[in-house]
Amino acid sequence: MASRIAVMKDGILQQIDSPQNLYDHPHNVFVGGFIGSPSMNFFDATLVKEEGNLFVDVGDFRLPVPADRMAAYSGYIGQKVVFGIRPENIHSPQFAPPNINAAPLQASIEVVELLGHELHVYLSSGTHDFVAIIDVRAQPSVGSKAALVANMDNMHLFDKNTEQAIR
Repeated sequence: MASRIAVMKDGILQQIDSPQNLYDHPHNVFVGGFIGSPSMNFFDATLVKEEGNLFVDVGDFRLPVPADRMAAYSGYIGQKVVFGIRPENIHSPQFAPPNINAAPLQASIEVVELLGHELHVYLSSGTHDFVAIIDVRAQPSVGSKAALVANMDNMHLFDKNTEQAIR
């Protein structure tokens, strides 16, 4: 892979950066969805503040925003945003990496794809469909409810109107 990649949409440069920075710090929704497979999960959401804490409210579930991001996001309280999280940042709680900023959520398991070393689990939270890449030891079954955790240290927020990253 090249040391720098230019991501273009409709002939317009969206971002030029190293592959890792494109993945970790996409400038907008298009770049976030372009890099990675399966692509980033996107949810229309509202940023809400309660008792001094910020939450991403997607309707079916509400996830706390890490304290170190509150200042960057405070201008969007009460506004519509796009919440992004990559499938590999949604874990089965018993196999989640240590020391992550884990936020619980539940969803119904629709499809499970075994890829040898990992499982791609296709989920529905009611009004939202999304994908998680989880440890094969979790042994999820289609039709059951899954308790999961999202690593909020790796979350992304985008402006709903401009689709640009909020940082």
